[in-house]
Amino acid sequence: MDDLIIAGKTILPGDNLRIDLPVALLHTQTPLSMPIQIKRGKKNGPRLFVSAAIHGDELNGIEIIRRLYQHKSLAKLSGTLITIPTVNVYGVIHHSRYLPDRRDLNRSFPGSGRGSLASRLANLFMTEIVANCTHGIDLHTGAIHRSNLPQLRVNLDNPETENLARAFGVPVILNSDLRDGSLRQSASEQGIPMLLYEAGEALRLEELSIRAGVKGIINVMRELGMLPKSRYKTKKTIAPLIAHSTLWVRACGSGIFRTFVGLGSRVRKGDVLGIIASPFGDNEDKLIAPVSGLVIGKTSLPLINEGDALFHIARFQDSKEVAENVEVFNETLSETEEPFMEPNII
Repeated sequence: MDDLIIAGKTILPGDNLRIDLPVALLHTQTPLSMPIQIKRGKKNGPRLFVSAAIHGDELNGIEIIRRLYQHKSLAKLSGTLITIPTVNVYGVIHHSRYLPDRRDLNRSFPGSGRGSLASRLANLFMTEIVANCTHGIDLHTGAIHRSNLPQLRVNLDNPETENLARAFGVPVILNSDLRDGSLRQSASEQGIPMLLYEAGEALRLEELSIRAGVKGIINVMRELGMLPKSRYKTKKTIAPLIAHSTLWVRACGSGIFRTFVGLGSRVRKGDVLGIIASPFGDNEDKLIAPVSGLVIGKTSLPLINEGDALFHIARFQDSKEVAENVEVFNETLSETEEPFMEPNII
């Protein structure tokens, strides 16, 4: 096996250890570190990193990684799993999307050892984690007061990436362009296939999103040969569909918003998605769906200003088929095909 060295420590086959990667000092001179868990199988195989909380207010990924490490199948791991539950440790501490310098870490890659705090943190992650891996999965949620249906955002120009995205097993895949400064772009430039998982809302833990994330990562690890195939058989399977475009439906006025459709709902062009009205009930405006498709993101805040993004609609050749996929997806996550050892988060 090739040597695996992170933060100056050599990880040997069979090792399962935590490393606190030094980041910087706080104002108080208290050292701050990024916790990393590394599990290396005794057999050779891919090296997969799973990262969460690049945006410090996106918490589902932290719980996904915690549950991932409880999965019994990891006892038969081939290759190496590297998990980083709180990449943006500053943001997690302060319940903030951003770093103290107000920069977005996911627009700061690949970074520089002499740049801003965001740039230095990005550079540290690239040199210590990405450079040591063959594949990556980055876990995200929607923004504050905005929830996302479990979905993948990937670059489908890479056949291996598409194959892993389909194996992950969520109903919706977005063929998403690489964004300048993102981890996904920088990893791709180093030839590393990457999946970006989006589900749930910032500053919240959402059970379905967490279950889907754990299951998806395990599916990818099985597809890569890092884990043995599952002994459990599902009654129904999900064939993910690729959205050919998406759009945000924005508020046509300001007021109190009453929404009529939820995440995963199929809508048709001309459907009434909700009503925006004044607190007195006058001046009611209907929010109309401009296209047919599936709701993959929506606001959870009823206080609306004109121009606010309210619904994210993905367009498919057959929106009925993908809506049926969402139903199957919800059903299979409720089944105990692979036992969940903990009670649901409510």
